[in-house]
Amino acid sequence: MTDPTRFASPLSERYASRAMLELWSSQRRHSQWRRLWLALAEAERELGVAEVTEEGLAQMRAHLDDIDFPAAAAFERRFRHDVVAHIETFAQAAPAARPFIHYGATSAFVTDNSDVILMREGLELLRRKILGVLRSLSAFARTWRNEPALAYTHLQPAQLTTVGKRATLWMQDLLLDLGDIDYRVATLPLRGVKGTTGTQASFLEIFHGDHGKVRRLEELVVAKMGFSRALPVTGQTYSRKVDAQVLGVVAGVAASGGKFSGDVRILQSYGELEEPFEQEQVGSSAMAYKRNPMRAERIAGLARFVISLEENANNTHAAQYLERTLDDSANRRLVIPDMFLATDAILVLMENISSGLEVHPDRIRKRIAAELPFMATERLIVGAVKKGGSRQEAHATIRRHGLAAAAAMKDGAERNDLFERLAVDGGLGLTLEEMHAAAQAKDFIGRAPRQVEEFLDGVVEPLLARSPNQPTEAEAPRV
Repeated sequence: MTDPTRFASPLSERYASRAMLELWSSQRRHSQWRRLWLALAEAERELGVAEVTEEGLAQMRAHLDDIDFPAAAAFERRFRHDVVAHIETFAQAAPAARPFIHYGATSAFVTDNSDVILMREGLELLRRKILGVLRSLSAFARTWRNEPALAYTHLQPAQLTTVGKRATLWMQDLLLDLGDIDYRVATLPLRGVKGTTGTQASFLEIFHGDHGKVRRLEELVVAKMGFSRALPVTGQTYSRKVDAQVLGVVAGVAASGGKFSGDVRILQSYGELEEPFEQEQVGSSAMAYKRNPMRAERIAGLARFVISLEENANNTHAAQYLERTLDDSANRRLVIPDMFLATDAILVLMENISSGLEVHPDRIRKRIAAELPFMATERLIVGAVKKGGSRQEAHATIRRHGLAAAAAMKDGAERNDLFERLAVDGGLGLTLEEMHAAAQAKDFIGRAPRQVEEFLDGVVEPLLARSPNQPTEAEAPRV
């Protein structure tokens, strides 16, 4: 149990998944530092650096993950430098490697390269969770592809759509996010092996002025770390524009979650659908009958948090003077993990909601019935003209009774009686049965059901078929 007398981040205590928490843990970060030091030393030995010994490399390989964190903390209190502290800690575990750990490197070699590696892995974790949401929404959209529902423009009833078609809009946003993630994962560069101010001067010294070996050193390290390229040039750090680009993608995922949550909250307020509600869940401490959309509201709050941090990343890049300043350090330690953790939590919630959305067709049909007579009026005008009436007179008749029917509903009428009013008037020359026949919901949904099928069969299902169905930890959110 976390010490209750000390602050603990809600992202770690309540929201984010275990996999994302482990990714941004001290263990994972500093194990990555050791792997970078090993890759650098191995590459230096391969290129003939005599100071790097096989015995030292073997000791490094044997201690990549068993980090003595109390010792590292003691060294950091002593030296006031986290990288030096971990160099000393690694050297204690691998004493034969002490002479060449971090040989020629600057702190940004481990800190920056690790950040890029962790961000790429974070994007891949988000990708897997997006696929989980898409699987759930795909099943939902297919099930409800034919169910008519009111569509809204300006938050006012418009023409009809279907319940399933609306879900495809949420899916389309996530597919756009996947495209952004895939591009960044495929093209993300390491900082590479650049030295103190990015000139590689220390490595040129190690290799006695041999530029080819310095270039080859970087190629070897980049390949050992699983990347295809490094940035061609850097200062001491890689351009913080890279962070801004990656975090822009992360914020985009959060924005998709925010849109999804807003729609769910609105539709739940209409009574058309509801997010899952557990058997003993309490909606309100005071109002026992309430069933609040707390998961969707949590998504909204987390999305707002993530989106607000995207601007931070660009501001950090803009304020990096010359080859680097250190004012980015504390900021990035907070912003980068928090954006990934919060977005991860959003996707956990989205999958939880989308896999258990409850639809209330009777409420949806009742809401359609209140609006459909108005939507059918254009068809009534056509029908009146076909029976020999005047288009302008039919329009005027419908307008008069339509406004009266709408006013009656606003004043408490239980249903829309426009057709009855028009039948009594008789001006359209249409019977009540003919008017009701002109107002069948299925005739107002256009290609929505077919669009759902084409989208799922042609876009979504092929994507999911190419992607392994991995567990996504979509457990019910903690409260």
